[in-house]
Amino acid sequence: MTDARLRRGRGSLTVSFFVQGVTFALLVTRIPAIQDQYGISDGLLPAFLAAVPILAGVASVATEKVVARVGPAVVLRWAQPFVLLALLAVGLGSELWHAAVALGLFGVAVGALDASMNMLGVSLQRAYGRSIMLGFHAAYSLGGIAGASLAWAGAHWHLSLFVSYLPVVAVLLPVAFAGSRWYVTGEGPVPGGAGEGKGSGVVFKVLLPLCLVMTFAYIGDSTVSNWSAKYLQDVLGSSEEMATVPYNAYMVTTLLGRAVGDFGVRRFGAVVVVRAGAVLAGLGFALVAVAPGAWVGIAAFTVLGLGLSVIVPQTFAAAGRLFPGDSDAAVARLNVFNYVGFLVGSPLVGALGDAWSYRGAMVVPMVLVLVTVVYATSFGSREARYGGGHERPRTVDVG
Repeated sequence: MTDARLRRGRGSLTVSFFVQGVTFALLVTRIPAIQDQYGISDGLLPAFLAAVPILAGVASVATEKVVARVGPAVVLRWAQPFVLLALLAVGLGSELWHAAVALGLFGVAVGALDASMNMLGVSLQRAYGRSIMLGFHAAYSLGGIAGASLAWAGAHWHLSLFVSYLPVVAVLLPVAFAGSRWYVTGEGPVPGGAGEGKGSGVVFKVLLPLCLVMTFAYIGDSTVSNWSAKYLQDVLGSSEEMATVPYNAYMVTTLLGRAVGDFGVRRFGAVVVVRAGAVLAGLGFALVAVAPGAWVGIAAFTVLGLGLSVIVPQTFAAAGRLFPGDSDAAVARLNVFNYVGFLVGSPLVGALGDAWSYRGAMVVPMVLVLVTVVYATSFGSREARYGGGHERPRTVDVG
């Protein structure tokens, strides 16, 4: 594969991650507005939030089978436009069943999109021979910042969801579809691992520690994405406009952490980077729980972003290293636990918040994220330049 083709593939995949960051942020930061538009009660809201990751998890499992036939690039090429159209549908309806259908379609498309995006990222990292996975997720964070900023503007100007979403979808839909023509599946030497050899199969016992880490990280992330706006507004007494800020601040520090994270992995190894991130994320949740006001709460969410930023990309990369001959299957199955985290995190925080207090509910994701410190050895015992000593140090930098 030529260096030029790898550069184009890396660039187009980076755009895809960015577009998805914008899309997802526009959905989750306007949850209070979605709730108001459709008249969804506080008791029913967790069920709606849970339906999205359930359907996404099912779609991720199905994607493993589809990718085996057509490849991840084809799946991603069609899943991303579908996600954008589903977002527009969320803003278009007025009846409760409209919200159910639109969010259901969003969940199915997101499952296929997340799995295929990360499959391509893992394969390109192998082709490059060095850590680049955090860079893709940095683009997602940048998109999240843009999406959260657009959501703030929509709330500030009291725009309807449809009016807020329409121009964004009109711009991003052709960009995503045009960029998809340059998707490539990376090629590179297949290093030894637990799943050495093409088609040797994914051993779940070996993958399990990474599944737990993914679950805990997304319980933390879903707490921020689904409850930060409500937490700031209902617990810390902020305005609706200010309630959109925590997710934006969280994404800013997530971007910063991921922008430098690949250098940290190459220098110190994945284990050190992941452990440091878990400790910092635990500290962030502790600060959220004791925050006396909105501005301290926003600062706490920024700390959280810096800590959680490195965990998920490195978990996908570690799965690719453990099963180099079956990395697509490993990523698809690991991606299910992304949605397990969302499925558990959103209702758990909501139930604890209603039954006890939302401040107390923040202790649960704090403890779970800190458990990642124990499982960090699954990311490789050696200094992980390409995750676990597999980097080809003389590889030409193609992007």
